[in-house]
Amino acid sequence: MTHSRIVVLLLLFVLVWFAGLDDRTLTRPDEGRYSEIPREMAVTGDWVTPRLNDLKYFEKPPLQYWATAFAFTTFGEHNWTARAWPALTGLIGLLFVFLIGRRLYGLQIAIAATAILASSLWYFAIAHVNTLDMGLTCWMTLTLAGFLFAERPEATKGERFAGMHAAWAGMALAMLSKGLIGIVLPGGVLFFYSLWQRDLKMWGRLHFGTGLLLFFAIITPWFAWVQARNPEFGEFFFIHEHLARFASTTHRREGAWWYFVPVLLGGLAPWTLLFLSRLRHVWSVVATPKPFHPERLLVVWCVFIFAFFSMSGSKLPSYIIPIFPALALLMAPSIVQTSPRAHAWNLGAACVFALMCAAAMAMIDRFANDEIPAELFENMRPWLVVTVAALLLGTALALRWRRRAASLRPVLAVAVSGLIAWQGIAYAYNALSPATSSYHLVQEIAAREGPLSRNLPFFSIQTYEQTLPYYLKRTMTLVDFYDELNLGLEQEPGKGIEHVEDFVPVWLALDAGYATMKPEVYDLLNKAAVPMRELGRDTRRVIVSRK
Repeated sequence: MTHSRIVVLLLLFVLVWFAGLDDRTLTRPDEGRYSEIPREMAVTGDWVTPRLNDLKYFEKPPLQYWATAFAFTTFGEHNWTARAWPALTGLIGLLFVFLIGRRLYGLQIAIAATAILASSLWYFAIAHVNTLDMGLTCWMTLTLAGFLFAERPEATKGERFAGMHAAWAGMALAMLSKGLIGIVLPGGVLFFYSLWQRDLKMWGRLHFGTGLLLFFAIITPWFAWVQARNPEFGEFFFIHEHLARFASTTHRREGAWWYFVPVLLGGLAPWTLLFLSRLRHVWSVVATPKPFHPERLLVVWCVFIFAFFSMSGSKLPSYIIPIFPALALLMAPSIVQTSPRAHAWNLGAACVFALMCAAAMAMIDRFANDEIPAELFENMRPWLVVTVAALLLGTALALRWRRRAASLRPVLAVAVSGLIAWQGIAYAYNALSPATSSYHLVQEIAAREGPLSRNLPFFSIQTYEQTLPYYLKRTMTLVDFYDELNLGLEQEPGKGIEHVEDFVPVWLALDAGYATMKPEVYDLLNKAAVPMRELGRDTRRVIVSRK
């Protein structure tokens, strides 16, 4: 492949990668939460103490909040600036995979690994929603790549020093992204890898002295500063958010031991069958001893992280995304040489998926309920057609080119089809946004009533819609609601109202104000003759005024 073609492909890829970030509305809960915290940082100028709805929020470290707040202050508050950090770190993670893949296996395999990762459903999805997992994955990938770069037999002394310190910096940035797992997971991987390799001398090559200095130089300023301002931070962050989250089901995110198996297999699409067809080959490579064994490290990386989260008492589908870069590096050398038969099976799977989508589109009204009406599901149809067409065309081209003995073309065909297909899925899901985001409701009220005043009191009764503060550009007073904001309300109880009964006299004493609540709560207050004027509603919430 010529350099000019590579440049054209890169430009097209970047265009597809960033497409749609602004078109899709932010959805609840994560996208609203992780947009509102940096919005409040940018507004208040307090970049030390994270706040959600003006309440202290210490569940996660601030690196992504800082990056998003910077995007808001530089480019304005938009959907794309809210999602810019996950999309950018997803792209940077792809660059890390390409660079280390080229060092280990050459240019062709590096391109294949990058294409596989970029077009894997779960990696693409997490890079295009505003959660913290892609930032974590990016810096953990730097850690993995830095170690592999430093451990190569041909690495010079300077390269070993640079690689190991890149790994230490990656662990520090991962910790600033999502906490202790940024160092616990890589540490566990290296421990089991050294046992498998019977190479305990490896630990002497980690540059612990200067590496730890770099690590603590990156993480210490914020942790020390936030602890000095908020004495309650340490116990909540390290005990409640790490030990309790892993060892118990207190966060109500439990799942069976096999919870992540379907996430992994589905998340690898459209590569799932191709990967499974080459597992025996991968194992034969891993079983062959050699002094430096990148494949063994990649396998330990995947298995340990997968097992770690499988044993955790708190599970979410996005937790295993850090294994996908390692999987792509494992898959690429063998998938480039995958047989036409495997590609035929992959095309068959695409056809089965097409039939499933066709059946779902024919019965789409059956998915409707009170919160998501049938017409929203019907709006998904055109985008699902795009998804199916892209997968069928791409896998068919891959089969044709593989039969002609082409090596990289089939991989790129599947990758491009996957990228287009997953963009179709993203737009299809956005068709449900009137039920998954408060954006439309806020816009409808503003068009009819004018923008809601940010100077009047605004109450959220027995609910907290995560996207509402971001689109209103203001915080609310919580009434009879705690959940993840319990710590903040304990520290500043005057910012909430404990019971609905206590809210009513406050509301009656106002000349003007706003409130939001679920429809059933509105009906109860209306029956109790609490004065309210309905400004607007959707399937999940009602917004009223005191006037």
